[in-house]
Amino acid sequence: MEEKRSGGPAKQTPLTRALDTIRQLRQRLDEQEGNQPVAVVGIGLRLPGGIQDLDAYWAALAEGRDLVRPMPEHRKGPFAAEWDGLPQRGGYLDEVLDFDAAFFGISPREARHLDPQHRMLLEVAWEALEDAGTPADRLAGTRTGFYLGIMWQDYREWLAGEPDAYWTTGNGHNFAAGRIAYALGLNGPALSVDTACSSSLVSVHLAVQALRRGECDTAFAAGANLMMSPRSMRLVQETRSLSPDGLCRTFDARAGGFTRGEGCGVLVLKRLDHALRDGDRVHAVIRGSAVNQDGRSGGFTAPNVLSQSAVIEQALAEAGLEPADIGHIEAHGTGTSLGDPIEMEALAMTLGRRNGGKPLPVGAVKTNLGHLESAAGVAGLVKAMLCLRERKIPPLVHFRTLNPRIDLSGTGITVPAELQDWAPEGGRYAGVSSFGMSGTNAHVILGPAPEQAPAEAPEPTGFPVSARTGEALRALAARYAGHLEALDPAAYPAFAAAATTGRTRMEVAGWI
Repeated sequence: MEEKRSGGPAKQTPLTRALDTIRQLRQRLDEQEGNQPVAVVGIGLRLPGGIQDLDAYWAALAEGRDLVRPMPEHRKGPFAAEWDGLPQRGGYLDEVLDFDAAFFGISPREARHLDPQHRMLLEVAWEALEDAGTPADRLAGTRTGFYLGIMWQDYREWLAGEPDAYWTTGNGHNFAAGRIAYALGLNGPALSVDTACSSSLVSVHLAVQALRRGECDTAFAAGANLMMSPRSMRLVQETRSLSPDGLCRTFDARAGGFTRGEGCGVLVLKRLDHALRDGDRVHAVIRGSAVNQDGRSGGFTAPNVLSQSAVIEQALAEAGLEPADIGHIEAHGTGTSLGDPIEMEALAMTLGRRNGGKPLPVGAVKTNLGHLESAAGVAGLVKAMLCLRERKIPPLVHFRTLNPRIDLSGTGITVPAELQDWAPEGGRYAGVSSFGMSGTNAHVILGPAPEQAPAEAPEPTGFPVSARTGEALRALAARYAGHLEALDPAAYPAFAAAATTGRTRMEVAGWI
């Protein structure tokens, strides 16, 4: 007769105990791997006011400049009469139709059909790689992804006549990300995201997740926005969210809406451990990010305070941080009568009343640049990186008196009216919010770059420069001369090393 087996747990042997310990350790390692910080190693920019680099961006922020202006006449294109009666103040870029098509191997005919947003993305992605010290040809055939936030297709209206193949490939959102991957030979995911105003910050989140899951070794996260058509301006005007006088007064008692703006930002991202291993310069570190949806709210396009609070909570949990760790917020901050009080209440609920009374200044770059829509999130993210770098908080332009519908009692939340130091007693991380009219919300939490020992570089006697044409080479040499004049001589070796190894070698060469 068989003995009855006990229904209780089996007795563990030393071997089974060891196996259990290994499984637990592996689970912990997997969890840590999934929450790896992500380094921002390269940045490319095109912003209103002629801003194309970080130092120019910081100067505009620190000085509290309003870069909104009347629409340049040449930007009206074939629609001059249709622009009459529409809002025409905005954060405009210069010369958006200029493009060096030959540099990217694009024929003149194809270039004419290519949306200027796509043209700009090609150029700014290249510049982001140069900022990262990565020659573009080094990425060919690698698992590098491109995640793009983009929403408008205004340029189609500039193209008269019967659409052809170039019309299709030059204007579809899906082709925008694919074109970058094609130009650089990238083999990772390439996708375009349209969640309206939160598109580019959602793209950052997707890129971070892909890096953490091992889908990419390097990832671009980008956003682009241009205002090329009176039709899209009329559509936005119909939402009744535009400021009647063209001034964005976020959180102010006089707030009456936002002003539209243009821009492009491209980030190059790597896992932090990989960036440090590879000796990359790190601008800032993404600790956590989250995306959610408003679902049912007061109206299809109305913000939802509980969803905004929840997405910040999720990002904090992803980063392994507490409310008291956040020392600055770059808000979505559209300057609308409904949106501003709801956003501030979400910040008060989630951070301000739970951080032990620590100071929490809240800013919004829309008061400087206008609302960059699908590029707004990346513009805000780069601003937060600069605040971390400089340990200062820029003023909120046009702010005088707090909106009476905003209650900050019992919180450490403030609205900076002038340039101020980052409070030493405040948290050392920054949060960035971006909320889409579609109801899709995103929040990203950033930390400062780690201390990095300066790379050893030999004393230079000069360094090589190269470009596609003689004219481009002269322009590059002039730009380098300007940088070198402003540079501490002790930094010359590092500059020369970066210029030598961090740029793609081209046909026309010279020596500085």
